[in-house]
Amino acid sequence: MINVTKTFLPDFDEYVKILKRAWDKAWITNNGELVQELELKLKEYLGVKHLLFTNNGTIVLQMALKAYNITGEVITTPFSYVATTNVILWENCKPVFVDIEPHTFCIDATKIEKAITKDTQAIMATHVYGYPCAVGQIKTIAEKHKLKVIYDGAHAFGCTFNGKPLLGYGDISTCSFHATKIFHTVEGGCIISDDDGLIEKLKLYRSFGHIGDEHFSIGVNGKNSEFHAAMGLCNLPYLPEIIESRKKISGWYDELLKGLPVQRPVAPAGLVYNYAYYPVVFQSEIVLKKIQIALQAEQINTRRYFYPSLNRLPYLQGVGSCPVSEDIALRVLCLPLYFDLAKNDVDRIGGIIQRTLQ
Repeated sequence: MINVTKTFLPDFDEYVKILKRAWDKAWITNNGELVQELELKLKEYLGVKHLLFTNNGTIVLQMALKAYNITGEVITTPFSYVATTNVILWENCKPVFVDIEPHTFCIDATKIEKAITKDTQAIMATHVYGYPCAVGQIKTIAEKHKLKVIYDGAHAFGCTFNGKPLLGYGDISTCSFHATKIFHTVEGGCIISDDDGLIEKLKLYRSFGHIGDEHFSIGVNGKNSEFHAAMGLCNLPYLPEIIESRKKISGWYDELLKGLPVQRPVAPAGLVYNYAYYPVVFQSEIVLKKIQIALQAEQINTRRYFYPSLNRLPYLQGVGSCPVSEDIALRVLCLPLYFDLAKNDVDRIGGIIQRTLQ
């Protein structure tokens, strides 16, 4: 069976060697030495000022909204993982969906201003598949209307845009280190900001709002453990090799799909990409399902990532249409892509798609 993704795992003895440092001290959580070391190395790798390691990539979006006291409308994208919308609802805010750009699948910055009202407090946008939002245009709009910009960068680890880490844009940027990501800590995430005061507030939020016996604010349990940090410390040195492998595999797919009636996201100039996913947009949902069935018959798993368009979630009411997102969501399929996916397997996948589209 070929899955749509496969977790990269380092040598087990290498992992145990790092973990043993925490094991020997019996300090396995509550901001342990490995967590602190991982934070420093991630800041250095990404080139960002402040970074907090957390237990997942969803809670950091909640923390971001809470830190800025966002209680009103949040302009957001309908084309993302459901967590992006759910955190807005969870924090009792109102998501206001703005349709996506048809080439990068990120929020269409030209449509944002029309959606701003007196109740708008923030923009929460996603760097979809690791492709950048129109960060300059969004910053200009946010400054004009005094809005906070929060980027869901779950797919953006290792990307740079115009010479700057993609996770370095916005007032706050977040990332997921889930096991399916190109860099992972099994479960985990991070929150990034240049604001010294804000990061101190977020540190408190991550640890129930207290330091020792002194309580300073509200908080949640956003901490992560030494077991997870050890995995991150093992995996980080492999990132260049992982990205290069995924780039090569993506190139194989490009050659196999050349000339076929499919659409791929278009990378803007200035992007150094991480090859996080390989999404393909087919002519129709009918064609997509034919492809999916043909691949499943050969025990090849794909994923409709993202589906449905989030403005069509069944528990939402009174939200408008987003025709571009709704259309793309019906036709997009992510093909298998992981570190050691073999060339003959990619050829087999490409061959099945070629034959099905004939």
